[in-house]
Amino acid sequence: MGADTKALKIRIKSVDSTLHLTKAMGLVASSKIRRATDAMLKGREYAEAVENILGLLTGNNECKKSPFMRKNGSEKQLIIVVAGDRGMAGGYNANVFKSAKEFPDAEILPIGKRACDKFGSGYMSAEDFSSADASELSERLCAEYISGKYGKIGIISTEYISMLSQEAKIKWLLPLEDSPASKASITFEPDEATILKTAVTEYISGIVYSLVKESFACEVAARRTAMDSAGKNAQQMIDELQLKYNRARQGAITQEITEIVAGAGN
Repeated sequence: MGADTKALKIRIKSVDSTLHLTKAMGLVASSKIRRATDAMLKGREYAEAVENILGLLTGNNECKKSPFMRKNGSEKQLIIVVAGDRGMAGGYNANVFKSAKEFPDAEILPIGKRACDKFGSGYMSAEDFSSADASELSERLCAEYISGKYGKIGIISTEYISMLSQEAKIKWLLPLEDSPASKASITFEPDEATILKTAVTEYISGIVYSLVKESFACEVAARRTAMDSAGKNAQQMIDELQLKYNRARQGAITQEITEIVAGAGN
């Protein structure tokens, strides 16, 4: 009986340590949520603006001749995979990696420590990914597409739906999609084709930066939800173990009293 109470006490202490860890990680995630969602919303706003401008340009007949809107003959694909910097975020990283498996022949460019650990060198931090990193990456992608190294370039990231719901998805960056001819009376100087050539790098930079920031917001939200759930489960387990411990301890005390009474009677 003594061995049972000792084992239960060790288990309670172990689960209690886990509970403290989940609470700490949940608090850290909570402290980052507001900043992460602010960055996500600003990134979405900018991405929407550059997409609107690009939509006006790609609807122009002269722009349809751009090398960024034509297939370059290469069958090779490059997929940017945005995952988290840490684990313990529910199915966040697993869902991203599951989406990446749908492109077994593609070359992977990882962003985030977990993605780098799985696929190799890339951008080690999704949280610290900056607009300068996005600009550098955009120029590289455009140059490699024009050179014919890759025939299709996309990015797998996570869409923020709510605090409890996030979904991994892919967005294709190059070649650019054809847009319907715009009826807006907008004049581009010197001409649409020249502006498109300059705007493509800004467009890809803005989209990549926006999706990385949205993915980080998803990671933080998923981690807080996971830690809240883990904390509740740990507390429930502690309560159950404490009940078993009390019963075992009471049983040991009752046994000792019985043995003392039996000994006194003899």
